[in-house]
Amino acid sequence: MGDWGPVLIAVVLFVLLSPGLLFQLPGRGRVIEFGNMHTSAASIIVHTIIYFGLITIFLVVIGVHIHTG
Repeated sequence: MGDWGPVLIAVVLFVLLSPGLLFQLPGRGRVIEFGNMHTSAASIIVHTIIYFGLITIFLVVIGVHIHTG
């Protein structure tokens, strides 16, 4: 039986937290911009920190597991 929880959570968070796809924090003209499809070095670092925090909460603290088979 495979544990697909970490894989699924990581992929979903990676897609949702891609800078510029849904939102960009910090934006170019404002603090937050939605759906602008642009990115910057600062937003990549901020989104990386948010990703690391959420993946740690979901996988280590909560312990999400999805078993198949």
